[in-house]
Amino acid sequence: MSRDVVNQICVTHQGATASDPTTELDSWKVGGKMFACFGDRIDGVCVKTDSVETAQMLIDAGVGTKAPYFHKSWILMGFDSDADELRHRIAVSYGVILGSLTKKVRAKVTGN
Repeated sequence: MSRDVVNQICVTHQGATASDPTTELDSWKVGGKMFACFGDRIDGVCVKTDSVETAQMLIDAGVGTKAPYFHKSWILMGFDSDADELRHRIAVSYGVILGSLTKKVRAKVTGN
């Protein structure tokens, strides 16, 4: 996997937008909230889980590691992670963030 592949995965999610707030950090957002983040100093992509417990379980299982600088509910998945698992975790992260949006913002994103 690479940054380009992560970008190809993220762009497929409805309402997802790429954001580059600094020269070193790329992020993908939905409704203005980040669901995937990676940069020059991170060898992988940080994704949100539904809880601190889920993140810890995934870390314990070797799926990811603690995401530096992020809340404990985020994990870092290396670019060398299993491709299907990485796609799944990005989709879950997107879903968690989409679900946290207000009904009004979510309707605007999904067109419903």
